[in-house]
Amino acid sequence: MTDTLPYPPPAPNSLPAGQMPVLRVIPMPADSNPSGDVFGGWIMAQVDLAGSVPAQGRANGRVATVAVTSFIFKEPVFVGDLLSFYAHIVKTGRTSITVAVEVYAERIRLNSEVVKVTEATLVYVATDHQRRPRALPDLRAG
Repeated sequence: MTDTLPYPPPAPNSLPAGQMPVLRVIPMPADSNPSGDVFGGWIMAQVDLAGSVPAQGRANGRVATVAVTSFIFKEPVFVGDLLSFYAHIVKTGRTSITVAVEVYAERIRLNSEVVKVTEATLVYVATDHQRRPRALPDLRAG
C-alpha cells in the first residue's frame, strides 16, 4: 500500500483543492448523542458508503466490504456540520480494492471553519451475482 495521496494536502481551513468529494452530508440530531456529538458508528457507515464509490467504479459492479484496516477519529463531528468525503484507490489485487477515505467538516455555525475529522482505509472485494469473489476487470481491455 502507498502512503502518498494523489493530491497535495489541503491548506489549513480549506477543502482539498482539485478534488471532488464522493459524498456530502449534514448529520442531523437523530445521528448524535445528547451532547450533540455525532455517533462514531454513523460516521463509519458514511465512510463505508464513500469508499464503495471508487471501489464499485474500479470493479465495474458489485463490491463487498471485507476489512477496515484503519479508522481514526481526529476531531468530533457535530450536528449541522457539512461533511465532505474524499475517497481514492490506493491498491488493487486480483479481487480486492483498497480505498483511503478522508472526511472534512465545514463548521457552518463557526464561520465555516474546515477541519479534517476522520481518515480510514477499507478493503472491498469485487463479487459476482452469487456474491462470490471475482477477478477485477483488466484495465487494458476495451
